[in-house]
Amino acid sequence: MQETDAILTARREMEICNACRYCEGFCAVFPAVELRREFSAGDLSYLANLCHNCRGCYYACQYAPPHEWGINVPAHLAEVRAESYAEYAWPKPLARAFERNGTLVGLMMALGIALVLILSMLTNDRSSFFSAHASFYAIIPLWAMQVVGILSFGYALVALWMGARNFWQDAGPREKVSLSALAIAAWDVLTLKNLGGGGNGCNDNSEAFSMRRRWLHHAMFYGFLLCFAATTVGFIYHTFLDWPAPYPFFSAPVLLGTAGGVLLLIGTVGLIAMKFVDDPLVNARRMLGGDIALLLLLALAALTGLALLAVRASGAMGFAMAIHLGFILALFLVLPYSKMVHGVYRSAALLRRAVERNMAVLGGE
Repeated sequence: MQETDAILTARREMEICNACRYCEGFCAVFPAVELRREFSAGDLSYLANLCHNCRGCYYACQYAPPHEWGINVPAHLAEVRAESYAEYAWPKPLARAFERNGTLVGLMMALGIALVLILSMLTNDRSSFFSAHASFYAIIPLWAMQVVGILSFGYALVALWMGARNFWQDAGPREKVSLSALAIAAWDVLTLKNLGGGGNGCNDNSEAFSMRRRWLHHAMFYGFLLCFAATTVGFIYHTFLDWPAPYPFFSAPVLLGTAGGVLLLIGTVGLIAMKFVDDPLVNARRMLGGDIALLLLLALAALTGLALLAVRASGAMGFAMAIHLGFILALFLVLPYSKMVHGVYRSAALLRRAVERNMAVLGGE
């Protein structure tokens, strides 16, 4: 990480927090702070991505505004976090995509829908496109979906992996990762433990505690995983069992996809609503547009998937399928250059925290 104004501000605050230690039991950040006496830019990037923005420290801090020191850990770590996304992006020239993230996501949505619609029209005549079909592949050939999907999603995975590698190398010494550290980090990721603050929940917009953000993140996270599972099972059915889509409602791909779509829709719409009632003092407001745009893209991908399920036996199936696949293509294209990267970096930060915790225990024996 480069030495920026956000880094300098975060370093000053972490030094004050390290002297105060009032918030040491609030989340994973403060125990990690206590292991340090100095804070490099890489350390601050690690701490910023370890922060889950539960905001408990802000409302508990005696030095928060209007105190002259103006300590605001959630907002300033959010600024460092946003800079880290651009810092670690791969390839480097595309790091500028984070500067106008809301615009980028919007353009990718329009481009994705346009590309899939054009592809659909080129492979079908007008009467065929608006007719009822027994198979999805009568509208868009399987080979076309596979080529576009593999290339776009494969590129996103490579870019995310390279970004995670850059983060890991910058975050500090590379201690050996043990199986116990992997298990601890996996549990923290899957339970979203740190979205519970010190155990009572997050402070969304006041000193009152709430688990709302944690449950909505759970709905979005597991909804996304269920949708991915539905796609994977569909691939297995088609490739190994010679059973092409669409499938009956009471089949594994449809049930998984329906449950995932509903959960994803609940999580994204709920989080969008919370963006408008959150306390603005504890947020990096410049990230708001990109955050909402990504949540909207996820919500529309889920909504159009459910709509496709509803109209798949009618003449509207072709249009619904093209729109849905357009949103999916847009999602694949923006994955490495949107707020979605926070899941990768935060998971890596939790793994590093688990490694540090194990090392501290061994050092104390």
